[in-house]
Amino acid sequence: MPHDALLSLQLDHLKELQARYESALADQGFDSLLIASGAAPFRYGDDQAWHFQGYGPFLHWTGLTGHEHCWLWIREGHKPVLWLHEPVDFWHANQPLPEEPWQAFIEVRSSQSPRAPVLDDPGSLAVIGDPDVIDCVPGEPNPENLLRALDETRVRKTPYEIECLAQANAVALVGHRAARDAFAEGESEFGISLAYQHATRQREADAPYHSIIGLNDHAGTLHYQYYDTRPPGHPRSLLIDAGVRFRGYCADITRTTAGPGESHFAALIHGLERLQLRLCDMVAPGVEYIDIHRKAHQGIAALLSATGLVTGLDDQSIVERGITRVFFPHGIGHFLGVQVHDVAGKPTAPPEDAPFLRLTRRLETGMVVTIEPGLYFIPSLLEPLLEGELGPHLDQDLIRRLRGCGGIRIEDNVVVTGTGNRNLTRDG
Repeated sequence: MPHDALLSLQLDHLKELQARYESALADQGFDSLLIASGAAPFRYGDDQAWHFQGYGPFLHWTGLTGHEHCWLWIREGHKPVLWLHEPVDFWHANQPLPEEPWQAFIEVRSSQSPRAPVLDDPGSLAVIGDPDVIDCVPGEPNPENLLRALDETRVRKTPYEIECLAQANAVALVGHRAARDAFAEGESEFGISLAYQHATRQREADAPYHSIIGLNDHAGTLHYQYYDTRPPGHPRSLLIDAGVRFRGYCADITRTTAGPGESHFAALIHGLERLQLRLCDMVAPGVEYIDIHRKAHQGIAALLSATGLVTGLDDQSIVERGITRVFFPHGIGHFLGVQVHDVAGKPTAPPEDAPFLRLTRRLETGMVVTIEPGLYFIPSLLEPLLEGELGPHLDQDLIRRLRGCGGIRIEDNVVVTGTGNRNLTRDG
């Protein structure tokens, strides 16, 4: 989308936010709202702070991920006011704002102080943000009912938000291609991470989450958090789960690649991708997200049978007897927005058969979700299964050979449209 068109959509987005917030404030009995962007806390016993990315509602309005000690004031019938922290400081640089149309909608003021501004006639005021940051600020801090109502304003994305998510996906896909090429060239996990960062022009610290880059058996650790600096002697597999931020909005994409000579593992990847695409096609208004999760388990069961990993049981029994949960232990996905695991996904607790599911809602137009089935060879989960009464139904030799490949996950970001869905990842 042309940049000017995106900026025009942003103005529409802000008008919509103003209406949504005014309605939420009125329903909860508040006249105005002060939002703190937040500040990075210092590490214990150190003078270094953690990296900062900003508080969700502040990002929802501004997209300004790297701006600490800023404040945004929302009132009914008034232009929002943003106090931008710009100290006179020879230690650090202030991050300048490019001139964009949204600054005609939001009044931007400069402040040298990190403290909350003194407000003229705030009326009944709510203040939201990190409790350590808003401590002692006049107003009611983090009202629970208001926070829930504001979370709901983020559930159905505006056209501006969807285009920001699409742009984030497009950039992230460039990084994923670079990562795949680095894997083919024999790079280490660390080298693959550098290739991803170079291609996306994004520091690891500025990414929406720490990239998961696992080679071989490391791919079987769902949130593998380390980067080996040495390549493995025999590169069997790569799993990379990595995203990008664009104007505050997150991409969250996972791809798995088989190494040379891993034909059986490559066949599993192909089968899981076919299943993943069918699950993405299920995304539509009125669909219960839990149904997509349960359909994933049925598909995993069929894949286990078709590849000979499980024999002597029909697909329904493979699911009902818990075998698919050993190979696919996590949920099918989550909401996506200015947070990777965006808010308001679980108004009800997940069911017993899906304890780690992060989204339990019926899908509606404007929601953005991830669809990420997986198939893993995790020793701590597999050993009890292999040694138990169901062990004879599993091809234990094949499973032991595949353990060194770790696992597979394939993840796309999908918008619920009025008539079905738009796959932001495949579009890119």
